[in-house]
Amino acid sequence: MIFVDTSVWVAAQRHPSSQEAERLRSLLDADVVEVALPVRLELLAGVARKSRRSFQRLLSALPVSYPTDGTWERLGGWVIKAADAGHRFTVTDLIIAALAYERTAHVWSLDSDFEHMEKLGFVQLYG
Repeated sequence: MIFVDTSVWVAAQRHPSSQEAERLRSLLDADVVEVALPVRLELLAGVARKSRRSFQRLLSALPVSYPTDGTWERLGGWVIKAADAGHRFTVTDLIIAALAYERTAHVWSLDSDFEHMEKLGFVQLYG
């Protein structure tokens, strides 16, 4: 499975003929995309009102991963490890990473913070 970060969804939406958009469509067709709850919420908050219903239908076809108590416990250790390495990540990005970790999934993001998380062993990146 692949957790697609908000940055990829936004890039694909803004540039429908881009490489990101084509790859995202391919992954959606292959049924290998899973959505972390924070990404789902960010996307729903940012989509234009006129597109919201069709976008909600698209999202409803995808599995959604929710944080558990174990997710939050993992984040506690990760925050300390990241801080010790000189990194500060948003809680949203950490949740996405932790959910992907729990599912042994890859993360596809255009956000360089995930590259740093990969070096720390938090995630495996797609692409």
